[in-house]
Amino acid sequence: MDQSDLQSIANRFRYEIAELVAVSRALSSERDIKKLLALILEKCRQVTGADAGSVYVVEGEGEPAERKLHFMLSQNDSLAIDFQELALGIDEKSIVGKAVLTAKPINIPDLSRLSETGQNPWGFQHNRSFDEKTGYRGRSMLTVPMSSATGEVIGVIQLINRKRDAGARLHATSHFDEQVIPFDQRTEEFALALASQAGLSLENALLYDEIKNLFEGFVDASVMAIEARDPTTSGHSRRVASLSLALAERVDAVSTGPLAAVHFTPTAMKQLEYAGVLHDFGKVGVREKVLVKARKLYDEDRRAIEMRLAYVKKSLEAEHTEAKLRLALDLPREGLTARFAELDADLARRRAEIEEVWSFVQSANEPSVVEAAGLERIMEIGRMTYVAPDGEWRSYLEQDELAALQVRRGSLTDVERLEIESHVVHTRNFLNKIPWGRRFADVPRIAGAHHEYLNGRGYPNRLAASDIPVEARIMTIADIFDALTASDRPYKKAVPVDRALQIVESEVQAGKCDPDLFRVFVEDEVFRSIG
Repeated sequence: MDQSDLQSIANRFRYEIAELVAVSRALSSERDIKKLLALILEKCRQVTGADAGSVYVVEGEGEPAERKLHFMLSQNDSLAIDFQELALGIDEKSIVGKAVLTAKPINIPDLSRLSETGQNPWGFQHNRSFDEKTGYRGRSMLTVPMSSATGEVIGVIQLINRKRDAGARLHATSHFDEQVIPFDQRTEEFALALASQAGLSLENALLYDEIKNLFEGFVDASVMAIEARDPTTSGHSRRVASLSLALAERVDAVSTGPLAAVHFTPTAMKQLEYAGVLHDFGKVGVREKVLVKARKLYDEDRRAIEMRLAYVKKSLEAEHTEAKLRLALDLPREGLTARFAELDADLARRRAEIEEVWSFVQSANEPSVVEAAGLERIMEIGRMTYVAPDGEWRSYLEQDELAALQVRRGSLTDVERLEIESHVVHTRNFLNKIPWGRRFADVPRIAGAHHEYLNGRGYPNRLAASDIPVEARIMTIADIFDALTASDRPYKKAVPVDRALQIVESEVQAGKCDPDLFRVFVEDEVFRSIG
């Protein structure tokens, strides 16, 4: 072997080592499975001189017969391929199946000679339908398994037509005869080394994808848990997330004004999505009857008042009958008619008064605005008394019932409103328990600030404007808008879009919401993203 041959071998070794290092770095940084597989195949073809190739991934659990080989990707320098993904069974009938079962490479020097004696120790039959259809000739083939860290085959790389000249294109039959050569032992070893690295990278990517899918499933289950407690708000969390992402995309494109410096990376967008779908998770910590309270009185309290007033009426009727009996015993017959008429009129008046009380209570129970006169009437009813079965004088309305009916707007008392507002604290505490890692570390802070206002009067922490993340400001607008326009809920009617925008604008003018973000929300019609 002369000096030039030695130099050529040394150059090849240096090239291969450099490529191994470069490939290792490239593979270790890619997490997207399809991009990773494309990179694996590209690098394997590049360093082996293969004109074409395919990648298969093993899917499923259990015995090989119960699993499938997913044909994920195909590349060809000489032919444009109309590629379609498909699944194959794992058995010894196919070359890729055999490579999975044996966990060993299969190197076929010339597919066209498989029918010759001694050229086919595997017993394969080459399907020539692709060759006949396209004119492309499969000659040399190297099939290499990719294994996990535990030695389990998780995929297969199949390389086709190693070329003398890496830049050559194979079109005519003569090109295949002149250019295609077998994959030699050194190339096979190198392909195995690449496949080993690729297998570990693929395993990591698959694990990463499993973890990602697991977490996405957990998020979906969490949203279901929220909505199961309050079915009337079904879809709210997803819509808030969608509106927030749509607004963030528009803001990212703003090139002038205060928002020009605001940009969102793909990670930041994912973080905003998680915060959006989980922003109300803390409602699991709020009593269900408070969460779904449609009117000022709980149903059991309303029934208690109804039964109480019915008892008062029955008591009046009993007193009326007793009074008549006493008169009948004490007065002469000729004087009873007039006195009985007086008693009947008094009973009718008092019964009508009780019926009016009940009618007013039902009206005041609705979550509408109560004027001053209405509040005074509620106080009057609260001062009305009756004799209870135990002989004690009691009010027509208990203190908690009276407090509930005195709510001027909506259905919640001050105590209940604070309990509802506490859901933000519960949300943040819950999200803080999740190990988000560095990429999504701000999810709890963003979700926990979606009810904070720029004027410092939000909750739960009354944050100053400078302490409210822009993502939370985005969510505030999305949350208010969706709460207004969502389908009718027991305690309110859906508000038309135009009216909803006017209401959000009034919140902007009150110093609660970000005016620049709201301008983008309106001008770019972000609200239509959930139409």
